[in-house]
Amino acid sequence: MHLARFPRVFLAHLPTPLEKLDRLSRELGGPEIWIKRDDCTGLSTGGNKTRKLEFLMAEAQAMGADTVMTQGATQSNHARQTAAFAAKLGMGCHILLEDRTGSNDANYNGNGNVLLDHLHGATTSKRAGGLDMQAEMDKVAEKLRAEGRKVYVIPGGGSNATGALGYVNCAFELVSQANDRGLVIDHIVTATGSAGTQAGLVTGLKAINANIPLIGIGVRAPKDKQEENVYKLALLTGEKLGCPGVVERADVVADSNYVGAGYGIPREDTLEAIRMFAQLEGILLDPVYSGKGAAGLIDYCRKGKFKKGERIVFLHTGGSAALFGYDAIFAHDQTTLSV
Repeated sequence: MHLARFPRVFLAHLPTPLEKLDRLSRELGGPEIWIKRDDCTGLSTGGNKTRKLEFLMAEAQAMGADTVMTQGATQSNHARQTAAFAAKLGMGCHILLEDRTGSNDANYNGNGNVLLDHLHGATTSKRAGGLDMQAEMDKVAEKLRAEGRKVYVIPGGGSNATGALGYVNCAFELVSQANDRGLVIDHIVTATGSAGTQAGLVTGLKAINANIPLIGIGVRAPKDKQEENVYKLALLTGEKLGCPGVVERADVVADSNYVGAGYGIPREDTLEAIRMFAQLEGILLDPVYSGKGAAGLIDYCRKGKFKKGERIVFLHTGGSAALFGYDAIFAHDQTTLSV
């Protein structure tokens, strides 16, 4: 696959590290666990959206846009990374923040990613949960265009065929790293939400015949809906790449058993996963995506779904900035010692 034919802004810190998690592997007593550090992509604490935005923002520039618009939940990692890209490229940025959790916590609504959105110079407006957010963006974009702005609208999560190219490229990068160190990967695990990360990965893996199963741990939608969303986007991505039909329906696997009460609401196993990664490996996860993805990984290891001796790669999608909007749920982790 020759991705150089697609417009791209080269701002991400790539390749991201591929590291072995020795202490976590020993703690779980099963497979050998590795981590692909896409929390290290650069720009405003990094994260998986940076790969997508390299292609999306290049497309925006090619179309002559002076303003980008996107949407996400209140503590959206995608919103923060879009705001950072816009700042770097000298473009305006407006973000619609959807209230998906109903939280009244001041830190949740004003700290973490929201604080960083504004620090990067983005403007934001709020929307109630459950609205058609694409339609909401279209209405605001029409208003801005009437004011003379040239607006490029980015879907939630940057998840369209253009954005998914970032994770086609990640699949190539990961397999190349594994080849260079003689690492046979038995499974890849990552969080899956707006579908672009999983769709890009599965398309890239299939396009190079990597023969590595990919499991997406869902953070919002039921299994059937999540898999269908990923599959549809993978088909579009394959067509864009010039290899239509490279992904079959059976290649797309999602597990939505770790969603809990809903998007952005962590379960106890999410919090356990965050603590384990922080205390065993010094790595920060987030309560929305990577924490739930890691909870699935840990449970699969404990239940023997991943066997002893297998090598598992967890793709870290980033998002640690959101932790500062969830400080209340970690209050009992704060300990002091009188000396």
